[in-house]
Amino acid sequence: MDMNIVELENYFVSLNEKKFKALQVFEWLYIHREKDINNFSNLKKELRDKLKNDFKYDFITIKKYETGKDVKKYLFELSDHNYVEAVLMYHDYGKSVCISSQVGCNMGCKFCESGRLKKVRNLETYEMVEQILLIEEDIKDRIQRIVIMGIGEPFDNYDNVINFLRIVNHPKGLGIGARHITVSTCGLVPKIKEFSDLDLQVNLALSLHAPNDTIRNKIMPISKVYTISQVMDAIKEYLAKNNRRVTIEYVMLNMVNDSDECAYELASLLKGLNVYVNLIPYNETNNLDFKKSQRINEFKDILLKMGINATVRREFGGSISAACGQLRSKEV
Repeated sequence: MDMNIVELENYFVSLNEKKFKALQVFEWLYIHREKDINNFSNLKKELRDKLKNDFKYDFITIKKYETGKDVKKYLFELSDHNYVEAVLMYHDYGKSVCISSQVGCNMGCKFCESGRLKKVRNLETYEMVEQILLIEEDIKDRIQRIVIMGIGEPFDNYDNVINFLRIVNHPKGLGIGARHITVSTCGLVPKIKEFSDLDLQVNLALSLHAPNDTIRNKIMPISKVYTISQVMDAIKEYLAKNNRRVTIEYVMLNMVNDSDECAYELASLLKGLNVYVNLIPYNETNNLDFKKSQRINEFKDILLKMGINATVRREFGGSISAACGQLRSKEV
């Protein structure tokens, strides 16, 4: 079911039913994890029949999974026989899941395996929620954190992603705290500005990956549409309205964006902003020519010296192609 709680309340009001029935449906779906509407026992039969008629129930399935150290990668088959992947990661502080938001991706980042298959379609809200539900069912435990950084550009599927956020954050939904949810974008400026005006308190991450347009244009085609200056102006607007720290994601590519000059330029770009830089060791694939930088610590030290908070992302799932930039939406 694709509706958030407000939309579902409005649906019941349109049927001259009480708003609280929306909470009852949410409880059945997300607390009791009941998929069969016939079993929604506190709703009258006529209303259950109406729900079955008005909503689709094309649930996704786990096609297969692979396990590695502190990680498990899931391949999901959708009702139209397309595929997406999600990754479960085990941390000291709990379990997190990186989910996909599209089948394929049109952003075309040169270093990313996911973008090799152009976008087939957006995922529906329920297809994103189901990734979490099926993983929880598989591991028989709850997920504490969600990142929308899998296959696809979340802000290219904006409405469905926002619905997803409202459902998983709602206490009668999956009940995951907003501060434990992160949505990533490669820099779709109009959507960053729209996101700035929402009442959501989820974390925002910007996939920047270069300190200037010359380098970014070579590795991220979106930079030819929205310059770094435009992107950073949108981030500053977000910071002014939300006063929440933004994560700057920066994949470290050997002899592309990892020089001392790049570090100093990045520090200058971010100076004075409520951000921190997450340096990502590049995960090499057989299909792309980029190599992992050997200068991550030197790069980090320059940022720290220049007053920019920086961390190095822990490496997950490289042995099973489940790491950042390695996910695909094609069955092989």
